[in-house]
Amino acid sequence: MQEIPGFIAGALTTVAFIPQIWRLFKLKSAHEISILFTLLLACGVFCWLVYGILFGLIPVILWNAVTLCLALTILYLKVKYGGEKGGTSASF
Repeated sequence: MQEIPGFIAGALTTVAFIPQIWRLFKLKSAHEISILFTLLLACGVFCWLVYGILFGLIPVILWNAVTLCLALTILYLKVKYGGEKGGTSASF
């Protein structure tokens, strides 16, 4: 019962990435995405995932594993579509 807020919070913050990923796929442009932000986010989420595993916190493990996949997807799309016109420039 006490984990319900963790599941809800994790779901909401994780689902928030989906519209951004959808937009990147649709526009085939990631010029406005900061690669530094995305790298730091992925590293932070990875640390939260490790923390969740160490303490057996199921909501933390579940949602950070999913969020890490989404952050890595954004990172991939930034590298692929990073230029102003869909090129491969990966600017900070």
